[in-house]
Amino acid sequence: MGRVQGKVAIITGGASGIGLATAQMFAKEGAKVVIADFNQAGAEQAAQEIVSQGGEAIGIFLDASKEESIKATIDITVEKFGAIHVLFNNVGLTNLQKDLDVVNIDLDEWDRLMNVNLKSVVIGCKYAIPHMIEAGGGSIINTASMAAFAGDVIRLAYGASKAAVVNVTKYVAAQYGRQNIRCNGVAPGLILTPAAKNNIPPQMLDIFAKYNALPYHGEADDIASAVLFFASDESKFVTGQTLQVEGGHYLSNPTAPDFRELAAKSQG
Repeated sequence: MGRVQGKVAIITGGASGIGLATAQMFAKEGAKVVIADFNQAGAEQAAQEIVSQGGEAIGIFLDASKEESIKATIDITVEKFGAIHVLFNNVGLTNLQKDLDVVNIDLDEWDRLMNVNLKSVVIGCKYAIPHMIEAGGGSIINTASMAAFAGDVIRLAYGASKAAVVNVTKYVAAQYGRQNIRCNGVAPGLILTPAAKNNIPPQMLDIFAKYNALPYHGEADDIASAVLFFASDESKFVTGQTLQVEGGHYLSNPTAPDFRELAAKSQG
C-alpha cells in the first residue's frame, strides 16, 4: 500500500476497462485521481465509488480529439489538487470497419485515429510537463499496443498510431529527463476487459490462447499493475521504455504452437 501516496494522477479514458482498473488501483495505493473520459457520467460514477471507499477522486469530461479539452483537464486537475505528478495517456480508438489494409483504408479514419491515438498523447504531455517540473518531477505513461510491433491484415492506422506513441515516449523521455520527468509506455496484447469479454467470440479467444506462452488471457489489472510500477518510485531509473504486457503471445516462433500440437499427437 502507499506506492503512489499523495501523488496527483490524471487517467484519461478512465471510466472503463484498463483506465478504470488503473484509477481504482492508484486510489488504493494513495493517489489523488482525476478520471477523465468522454463518458462523463461513467467517470463521475467511478470517482464517486473511489470516494465512497475513502479515496480521493474526481470525474470530468474529456474529448481527446480536442486540444482545448485536454488543456482543460490539466487546468482542472491543478485547480483541484494543486499539482500533477502522474499522467496516464490511455485514450485510444480502433475501427474494424474503416481502418483496413493500405489499399482499402478510409483516409478520413486514418486522420481521426492519428488525432485521438497519437496527437492526444503529445498534447497531454505538452500541457502536463510544465506543471510536473513545477512539482519537482513526474511520470508519464502512454498506452501503446502490441500492434506497434507486429503487422496485421487490417488496422493500418491503429498500428501506425501506436508505433508512433512508442517513439514519442522515447522522445519525451530524452527531452525532459533532466527535469526529472520520466516517460514510459505499456503495450497490451489481448486484455479481457468487460467490453472485450462481451464482444470477442469464443472462437477468436481460442486462437489467441493457442499462441499465448501463458495458459490464460490478460486482465485489466495486469496493465494497471504495470502502469502503477511506472508511476511509482520503484521505476525511478526507468525511462523511455515500452513494456510489452501480452502473455508471451509474440514471444516464440509462430510455428511453435503447431509443432507442439503435432508432437502431442505423435506421442498419443
